[in-house]
Amino acid sequence: MKASVSWVNDFKFIGESQSGHSIVLDGSGGKTAPSPMELVLIAAGGCSSVDMVDGLKSVNQDVTTCVAKLSGERREIAPRFFTTINIHFEVSGNDLDPAIVAKVAQDSLEKYCSVCLMLDKAVTLTHSWEIV
Repeated sequence: MKASVSWVNDFKFIGESQSGHSIVLDGSGGKTAPSPMELVLIAAGGCSSVDMVDGLKSVNQDVTTCVAKLSGERREIAPRFFTTINIHFEVSGNDLDPAIVAKVAQDSLEKYCSVCLMLDKAVTLTHSWEIV
């Protein structure tokens, strides 16, 4: 897998994925586009959400919505990396089994989500969930 990031001006950059998709990044704290650190949270939420939906569907749970709400704490001094990240899943559907939702959420963060498993080497990751 490859990607490139090109400087546009000021602290604005364009990231391009190997698959040809582009995203604007803002290194000045996210004033005009997501900051690189915000993209880290989005990546963790996206990857784990794929696991949630796929995992629930694979055991015949009728999931209709899945929203991952992420919060992270960062160090106060540079480098300002994340020290903790929580992913809170809000799922809805028909007759969802809470035990299955709990297991799928846990498995995502502990077994399947590539982004979370990579982050877990340096960040305290937690998760929570609710059926809404």
